[in-house]
Amino acid sequence: MHAAVPLTSLLYVSSATRHIPPDELATILAKSRLKNTSLGVTGMLLHKDGNFMQVLEGEAPAVRQLFDTIGRDPRHAGVLVLRHVEQPAREFAEWSMAFTDLNDPAARAVPGYSEFLNTPLTGLEFTANPTIGQKLLLTFKRNLKLRPGA
Repeated sequence: MHAAVPLTSLLYVSSATRHIPPDELATILAKSRLKNTSLGVTGMLLHKDGNFMQVLEGEAPAVRQLFDTIGRDPRHAGVLVLRHVEQPAREFAEWSMAFTDLNDPAARAVPGYSEFLNTPLTGLEFTANPTIGQKLLLTFKRNLKLRPGA
């Protein structure tokens, strides 16, 4: 009998090295979803003003492989891991990669939205208390109405 490979959750923030137009972001997201599905990785991505917060979850080797690829991507700078833990179950099991653009006015209608979200996603608030990032993602998960491309 094979031992189960532990599930891991990795939460990070990064900044784009250049402006990424919405159509290019959509293309990147579509490719990411395909790759994540093939690796068995689920998660959620938030975007605001060229900054990203993402949680990746899955078997540890797959998450590490994907995160290493992200770290080498020249479109990212300031990649900072906020939280990397083993967990018994997925929190975003239903999504290969859910996405929310926090610049979208509809994001303000999400219950639990806070003006705190107008601070940079790479702010000290997250590095001082990384669980706040997880809480932010989970708030959007609970309230996200999946629409085409979400």
